[in-house]
Amino acid sequence: MKMRFWRHELQLAHRWTISRELGPDGGGGADREPVVFVELTDKAGVTGLGEAAPSPRYDETPASVIAFLERVNPYQLSFSDLEGSKHYLNSVGPGSFCAKGALNIALLDGAAKRAGKPLHDFLGLAFTEGKHLTSFSIGIATPEVIRQKVAAAADFPVLKLKLGSADDRAALQALREVAPEKRIRVDANEAWHTKEGALRNLEWLATDGKIEFVEQPMPAACAPADQEWLKARSPLPLMADEAYVYAGDVEPCAAGFHAVNVKLVKAGGASAGLEALRAARKAGLKTMLGCMIESSVLINAAAHLAELTDYLDLDGNLLTTNDPFRGVGCRNGVLSFADAPSPFGLQVAPR
Repeated sequence: MKMRFWRHELQLAHRWTISRELGPDGGGGADREPVVFVELTDKAGVTGLGEAAPSPRYDETPASVIAFLERVNPYQLSFSDLEGSKHYLNSVGPGSFCAKGALNIALLDGAAKRAGKPLHDFLGLAFTEGKHLTSFSIGIATPEVIRQKVAAAADFPVLKLKLGSADDRAALQALREVAPEKRIRVDANEAWHTKEGALRNLEWLATDGKIEFVEQPMPAACAPADQEWLKARSPLPLMADEAYVYAGDVEPCAAGFHAVNVKLVKAGGASAGLEALRAARKAGLKTMLGCMIESSVLINAAAHLAELTDYLDLDGNLLTTNDPFRGVGCRNGVLSFADAPSPFGLQVAPR
C-alpha cells in the first residue's frame, strides 16, 4: 500500500464562532479551518480517501495528525484486512482518534470500491433517498449577521443555533425575526456551568415552542449527578455531544441525556461511529450524526451511516466555499446520493 497525505485550509462562507472560542470581548472564531486528507493506494491501483478535521477540544491539531501519519507504515495496511489494519494502527500509539479515523475511512473507501459497492451497502446498511434531512448551523454572531445567515439558509427546514454567549436572547430573537416558524436545534457547546443556570436557560428556550432539543448544555466533565438532575427537570430533550465520544460512553450518557451526537472525527472513523450509533440505540437513546467544519469526504462517510439516526447535522461542507471534493447532494436540506459522482465507496470525486 502507498500512502500520501496533505493539509488543506477550508475557507468559511461566514466567520465561525462557538461558545468555547469566544474571547473576553465577545469576539473570536475563525475564517478558515484546517483539515488533513489521506490517500491510500493498493497494488491494483484502487484508491481510498480519508479526512481528519482535528479539534483542540479533543487535544488534536493538524500537526498531531500529521505526526501520527508520519509514524504509520502503509505496508501494514490492507483493504482486504480491515481488522488487522485496525490492530496495527492501535499499536502505532494511543489516542489520535482523528488521524486513525481518517485512515479508517480511507480503508473502508478502498474496501468498498474493491467490492463494487457504495459504502453503506458494504457496511450492511441502506440509504433511503428522500428521508435524510440535515439541519443547517448558525454560529454565534451579532443579530445583524444572524439575520443574514438565516435568510441565506431559507431552503433548510431545520436550523441549528449555537448559543453560549452573553447575547443568547438577542440571537434567538434575530433568528425568529427571519424564520418565525422553523424548527430549531440549540447547541450550547458546554457553555452553561451550573445545573441551575442551565435549567433557567432551558426553561427560557422551551417558551419558543419549536425547539427540538438542546445539545451539551453543561460541560462534559460536570458531575454526573448534576447532569442527571438536569435531565430529570429539563422541559426539552438533552443531547450529549462532547460527553459522547465513543461507544464506551453510552452508560453515563443514557443516565444524563435523551440523545447523543456521534461524530466520526471524535469516535475514530466510520467503523467506530457505527459502533457508537448501535450502542446508543441499544441503550434507548435517540441518535444524531454531526460534524466539524469538514469537506465532502468526511460528510459523505457519515452520510452512509444515516439509516441508524433520528437526526442529522451534516452541513460542515456547506459552510465552506472551497471544498475540494464533491459528493452527496443536498436539496432543501435533504441528502441524496442520486447524483453522486461515483457509484462505489464514499462516492466522492475531486472538483
